[in-house]
Amino acid sequence: MEIIIFTGPPYSGKGTQCSLLEESLGFSHISTGDRIREEKERRSPLGKIMATYEEKGALVPDQIMKDMIQKIIEENLDEKGIILDGYPRTISQVDTLFSLIDGKNVKVKSVINIEVPREELLARSITRAKNSDRKDDQDTTTHEKRIEIFEKETRPAIVYMKSKFEVSDINGLGSIEEITKRISALIKI
Repeated sequence: MEIIIFTGPPYSGKGTQCSLLEESLGFSHISTGDRIREEKERRSPLGKIMATYEEKGALVPDQIMKDMIQKIIEENLDEKGIILDGYPRTISQVDTLFSLIDGKNVKVKSVINIEVPREELLARSITRAKNSDRKDDQDTTTHEKRIEIFEKETRPAIVYMKSKFEVSDINGLGSIEEITKRISALIKI
């Protein structure tokens, strides 16, 4: 199995791009945010714990994420590949991912980092809030907090990933189609 990691700030279009590439690659799109929301909606023990973090815009603790990612990898070992959207988000999660795939027939095919300026991210967050039924998208202070957490926690993880393997920085401005073409050229679809 191969893994394509998508990273970038909140509202950068990761989910949109992952969904578009899922079909053309024959990989499964795994959104960790969607998985967290599913757990919360089912009111599973894990979901109840996750809810306390997610609704505040905070990152779910690494150990809880490790358990979820391990389950995702095990569920997909027989697949061609997965597009991992929203993980890893911290330096320790990068190391955790490596430990979870070590010794398995799994490799990271590529890492795509979508870059979008802060002003554009905030504009997109407002649009998403208007078009979304997600409770966690309705509070504008949560939008700011998500971006701040990205800069504090995930930006260093991206730099760290660059020391492990090639990370492709993609300009996330432009039409959805233009961004998809940039990404497709890098992963040679």
